[in-house]
Amino acid sequence: MSDQKLYPQFRNAAEFIEFHCNKFSDKPAYHCLGQTLTFAELEEKSRSLAKWLQYECGLQAGDRIAIQLPNITQYPIAAYAALRAGLVVVNTNPLYTPREMKHQFTDAGARALVILADMLPKFEEIKADTGIEHVLVTGAADLIAPPQDKSHGYCDFVAAMEQGTALPELQPLTATREDIAVLQYTGGTTGVAKGAALTHENILANAAQMLDRISQRCSEGEEIFVCPLPLYHIYAFTVNMMALFSLGAMNVLIPNPRDLDGFVKTIQPFEFTGLAGINTLFVGLCRHPGFQALDFSSLKVTFSGGSALTSAAADLWHSVTGCPVTEGYGLSETSPVATLNTFGAEEIGTVGSPLIQTKVEAWDEDGNALPVGEVGELVISGPQVMLGYWQRPEETAKVMHNGFFRTGDMGMVQANGNIKIVDRLKDMIIVSGFNVYPNEVEDVLTRHPQVVEAAVTGTEDDKTGEAVVAHLVLAGDISEREIVDYCRQELTAYKVPKHVIVHKELPKSTVGKILRRELRDQPVPASA
Repeated sequence: MSDQKLYPQFRNAAEFIEFHCNKFSDKPAYHCLGQTLTFAELEEKSRSLAKWLQYECGLQAGDRIAIQLPNITQYPIAAYAALRAGLVVVNTNPLYTPREMKHQFTDAGARALVILADMLPKFEEIKADTGIEHVLVTGAADLIAPPQDKSHGYCDFVAAMEQGTALPELQPLTATREDIAVLQYTGGTTGVAKGAALTHENILANAAQMLDRISQRCSEGEEIFVCPLPLYHIYAFTVNMMALFSLGAMNVLIPNPRDLDGFVKTIQPFEFTGLAGINTLFVGLCRHPGFQALDFSSLKVTFSGGSALTSAAADLWHSVTGCPVTEGYGLSETSPVATLNTFGAEEIGTVGSPLIQTKVEAWDEDGNALPVGEVGELVISGPQVMLGYWQRPEETAKVMHNGFFRTGDMGMVQANGNIKIVDRLKDMIIVSGFNVYPNEVEDVLTRHPQVVEAAVTGTEDDKTGEAVVAHLVLAGDISEREIVDYCRQELTAYKVPKHVIVHKELPKSTVGKILRRELRDQPVPASA
């Protein structure tokens, strides 16, 4: 496996951004809320904002800037500006509570913040407890209609860009590939959220690795990708804002993917050629009559990641759109993509093969690589693996071993080289000594025509140690007994749910991932 640097011509992400903005200058880069921004306009606006951050704020190379915005055009402008100014981007979920904001801003040591105007009241609650000195405020539609209300007292985004045009040229950037570019905070599912320190090398390498696969199906300067996944999530940040950006593709941003009517209305005018999404989004769209009526003749790529793709969702998407789903795998700590299925040879139920310069193994508890076909903890090495957790050397030492990142996911390497994820190590259920993997049971459940969504957890059981609990959203009238009987036909006895709980909806993260941990905390009715 060659260790030659990917994108060797770029010393940092700033050079990468400037090069591609100039290369595709007259082509559309982003579309949002009825407005299209070309690569040239993106270069100009991000350069002006970068100068403002350097000269007006006095921010220095390596300073952290939090960006707390939904999918609006201001996000890529702010992120590219920050990188061009030599700053570290702290991607921040706009739906965070004040407590979560305080933790992330203080842990990262952020000096500046770009925030949606609607989020300001939350920030005001914790402002005094953070080290943030500079705040840029924007409304969703500010690039279309300049803001009228400036009573918040902070500098507004549009004004900062305008002021930046009159400032001196950008100060020379000294950032190297080994410097940190992004702090990507993990979801905190294992405790306090930690910042994965992703370097310029990590981000550039992963963009190049993805482009190596994408270019097998996509053409430079010709693609239109729908972007419903939030740019503050590393999946869309790297795939849409870096890899597809470097292909000269246009990204159609979806500010609120839960508004399916608005989603369909936004993409209807476009002959879109690609989309990156997750399982729950595919199901929701395919059940929407307006989506079903769209023209999919140009659609040739659909990426899935972020959560397990069920065979039912993959089949449904293929039947509605005519486009197969290409599933990949990765984590915040791997920038994020580590594996991806091969176009035209998608193997549903696997996450494909490792990207170039990437090695994936299954290890036993002692850190020994297991033979093909044996289940162990998946570990990853490659140029996209993080530097470590921000200011947490002990946490870093727990997950990094001999150049490999320990994922906490159980899986195997198949004979054909594809990786099969079995489940999260912590989500595994042990029934009478047998391992039950929720993904497998969920896959069976969602194949039932009356099951819209399914999540499987474990609960304590006097006889078997643990028992399987199925949490379901149903489309029609069906009894719990019928669900269990169906599972008995498809699963070994110990995998069959002992309890079935029907919900109106399942709890989800802002990215649309079902939150099993919240379901685990709910009491299981004795009568279930």
